[in-house]
Amino acid sequence: MTTPAPLACDVLVVGLGPAGASAARAAAAAGLRVVAVDRRAVAGLPVQCAEFVPLSLGSEVDDLAASVVQPIEAMDTYLEDAAARRDALPGWIIDRARFDARLAEAAARAGADCRFATALTALAADGTATLADGTWLAPKAIVGADGPRSLVGRTVGRENTVFAHTRQVTVPLLVPHRATDIWLSAGMPGGYAWLFPKGDVANVGLGVAADHRRHLPALLDGLLAMLAREGRIAWDVQATTGGLIPSGGPLAPHARLGAVDVLLAGDACGLTNPVTGAGIASAVVSGRMAGEAVAARLAGDADACADWVDEVEALFARALARATRRRADLMATFATRRPDPDDLARAWIAYDAYWRDDTPSASPDRPQGVAA
Repeated sequence: MTTPAPLACDVLVVGLGPAGASAARAAAAAGLRVVAVDRRAVAGLPVQCAEFVPLSLGSEVDDLAASVVQPIEAMDTYLEDAAARRDALPGWIIDRARFDARLAEAAARAGADCRFATALTALAADGTATLADGTWLAPKAIVGADGPRSLVGRTVGRENTVFAHTRQVTVPLLVPHRATDIWLSAGMPGGYAWLFPKGDVANVGLGVAADHRRHLPALLDGLLAMLAREGRIAWDVQATTGGLIPSGGPLAPHARLGAVDVLLAGDACGLTNPVTGAGIASAVVSGRMAGEAVAARLAGDADACADWVDEVEALFARALARATRRRADLMATFATRRPDPDDLARAWIAYDAYWRDDTPSASPDRPQGVAA
């Protein structure tokens, strides 16, 4: 029996979230034959995030306004029982499903062959890939953008091992709000609670370290009860979601399978902030950069992947190293005693103690507007 020939493909992109769609678009725009696959049936669904993005993402994503639900002006942080402190941290609440769909559509318009409901099932040592529908591909480069439990990453020995587990509901918002609300408490080890307003509704949820995930339902019920008593929300759950947030810091983003370059982006590369959980912007940027890097590499630039690694480190490493240290220090405190408010403050971006160590408080990884 004759072995079927592999599907013609320069680049295989695994995952069509913000990182994968951005990579697929960049590589296809450079004239490469791109196949991009995602096990999900529909782009962006299920939604597994609180849907906040920074203002800066507008310079990276075409027509971001089409996915925006409402503007955000500030962040209100509640530390244990203390009154809220407000910090200027402007951004947008987006419709994440619409956002992801538009990114995938842009990749398709650029020429990428985008396939949903199509899972990668195996990667061989020489970089050949098998899809769930039996399709066999022999790409010249692979971009792994397949999330926290990346099969691509696992195949090349790059695995996220530290996670926060989250649970979130969408409920009616009774009082208009233009800030993101954050609750910090020793009762939520390795995470925090939030309310992110989204027009007439709000995303309300919390995350905790993996060892404490069994407490998520009770903690979320308590948060909802408090907000309902305050008259801020109606306890009428319209949607429920949850997921994993990589919380151990970034992974080495480049590897090889035989002669095939493998680049990781977004959550697959651990580029989610271990403290805040923010990852949409870094996914879009790292994905676009990965697509550009494979295009340059396949055009003959032998240093393209090494240069890309340097760019990823320059852009993300400093801020993520700080966040990784802060979370690790807080979890070490949890292991020995109940953290006090000072411990919690040191592990949250609103407080000066978060930024005060070996790096000056005016360092570039400190967001504009977040100050003591």
